[in-house]
Amino acid sequence: MSATRKEQACVRIGGSDRHGQEGGNVLGVPQTRGVPSKASGRASGPEALRETSWTARGSGLTFSEVHRRPLYQQVADQVREAILTGALSPGDLLPTERSLSDTFGVSRASVREALRSLETEGLILSSGAPVGRSVVSEYSTDVLRDHLANLLRLQRVPVDDLVEFRIVLETGALQRVARDPRQELLSQAADALAEMKRPSLSLEDFDAADVRFHLSLVKASGNETMHVVMVAIRDVIARYLLDALSALPDPQADIPELVKEHQAIFDAVSTGDDAAIRRLVTQHLRDFYDRVLLSADSEQGKTT
Repeated sequence: MSATRKEQACVRIGGSDRHGQEGGNVLGVPQTRGVPSKASGRASGPEALRETSWTARGSGLTFSEVHRRPLYQQVADQVREAILTGALSPGDLLPTERSLSDTFGVSRASVREALRSLETEGLILSSGAPVGRSVVSEYSTDVLRDHLANLLRLQRVPVDDLVEFRIVLETGALQRVARDPRQELLSQAADALAEMKRPSLSLEDFDAADVRFHLSLVKASGNETMHVVMVAIRDVIARYLLDALSALPDPQADIPELVKEHQAIFDAVSTGDDAAIRRLVTQHLRDFYDRVLLSADSEQGKTT
């Protein structure tokens, strides 16, 4: 490569490990002037320092060992930042592995590892994309949901903690809806409630209508953060509870009472009754989880 082309490559790479120069890269991720790029292989910031240190005698000067992060993590950091800041949007194709390798000045193996890391996080997809390319994925709560499910199964997060968090979240969301209970916002929840009242409804169909009812009310609050978190939490708990509910000797016996509780919550939201919302949501969720889980544990004890 000629000297001129080398100089141009340095600018395009924007702080690569190979050239160590600053400047914007082809992904459009800005670099901070005077601070080594994350892809440079040189440590930057307090997080890069280990706890061990060395102090020069009599000088008061302290040096700490530097920690060199793996190159694939540095590549993943820049691509992730481009996605999270909107420089790359859902549906956008990433450059080829070879192009990314040239851009960052790292091996294709490091690029592949970076892409695998980003795919695990749910930020990009390789399936369905052109051969050798990855595409920025649509925003989804699947990763958050799966992490919560794993924590639940590992007993790192007790079910009771998730239930308590859901009570706080759902109460706040429904009280927001109650300030402006417009019919068009409540129509999906009303349809789900009507589905729950349908005779001879299977346990699976009732559970699906239950999910739609609660999610529709939270979505009607207009708070997207509440809705996204609610989707993840509700999916995790729904998986656990459907299994527990199915283990009961006669789960259908609980359905009529649950329908009444859902109707009471809907009426409280429709009439803007904050106090009733707080009381009914807490009672509905807490009593249901306690009843189902305790009954399931009791049945399991009889069979062991």
